[in-house]
Amino acid sequence: MTDAASARLPGLALALGGAIAFSGKAIVVKLSYRYGVDAVTLIMYRMLFALPLFAGMAWWAGRGKPPLTRRDWGAVIALGFCGYYLSSFLDFVGLQYITASLERLILYLNPTMVLLFGWLLYGRRWTARQVVGMGISYCGVALVFGQELRIEGGNVALGAALVFASTVSYALYMVYSGQVVQRLGSLRLVGLATSVACVCCIAQFLLLRPVEAALAVAPEVVWLSIANASLGTAVPVLLVMMAIERIGAAATAQAGMVGPISTILLGIWLLGEPFTAWLAAGTLLVLAGIYVFTRPPR
Repeated sequence: MTDAASARLPGLALALGGAIAFSGKAIVVKLSYRYGVDAVTLIMYRMLFALPLFAGMAWWAGRGKPPLTRRDWGAVIALGFCGYYLSSFLDFVGLQYITASLERLILYLNPTMVLLFGWLLYGRRWTARQVVGMGISYCGVALVFGQELRIEGGNVALGAALVFASTVSYALYMVYSGQVVQRLGSLRLVGLATSVACVCCIAQFLLLRPVEAALAVAPEVVWLSIANASLGTAVPVLLVMMAIERIGAAATAQAGMVGPISTILLGIWLLGEPFTAWLAAGTLLVLAGIYVFTRPPR
């Protein structure tokens, strides 16, 4: 092994760890639903425990830097609402109706949605390679979706639509966050925007549910939410950011392709979700499509 390859190993390990930790979020949510909790209460608990972590991240990243202007705060609030609150809530609700495997495959279409919005909003051109990659990926999702719809019934369509809407919401965040990242820095923006989302989720619960509802959940829901807030939310954000610093965004994105596979394996192991030839074929198509889509031109 060359010295250059050895130097990249820590960054690659961070990227793989972040992707696997991110993929565990859906598993924890599905496990929590087994204890009769609803989406509003569940996401409130996740964000309640995540708020100190992300607020601390924002404080750490903002040390010694100028305070935010009114324009910056407006952008942070809008991005936090769209990219983390709305996206997370739609995803949590959608997971009530579909498997964790299908959810992860739909979320993995995010780069294609970013490209679509880049074309609609800024007139950015597509390449033939990107179009081919998009087509392959969407065929893979359609394959898994069709099989799950045939087995589980109509609620699968609702769940898939909600998770796809979550993907659209996060893609909008990705498209509009570019200039804000340049002004604030990625870690500071993530910490602030996710803190805004945490406040939104807590406020949503207080508006829609009595406070006593939070005390009525099973203890397992609380512990699963703590794990989701730390290991499934804050930790993977830090791991991915550290990986990007070491090996770059492109290599980190390629390492993230392990995410759907780890979700499927965890779903089979912890949730008892079936592994079928349709799921295997659909996953391979999605991964192949995203690989073609994100591969830089020669």
